[in-house]
Amino acid sequence: MTTEIIKIEGMSCMHCVKAVQLGLQKLNLLVKNVKVGSAEVEYDENKLSRTDIITAIEEAGYKVVS
Repeated sequence: MTTEIIKIEGMSCMHCVKAVQLGLQKLNLLVKNVKVGSAEVEYDENKLSRTDIITAIEEAGYKVVS
């Protein structure tokens, strides 16, 4: 299992936090914490890639900072 904190641009309020949470909950991972500017997730690299997580965040309308 991999735990990662992903930095996210464009989030400014709790609505943004909820949008990211909902996007991530569609994936096979554990959403540990989402706050304005970041999300902490735990996932199995054999079942899910970092690219999948980034795509879900971007589909929610935000940009991942490397």
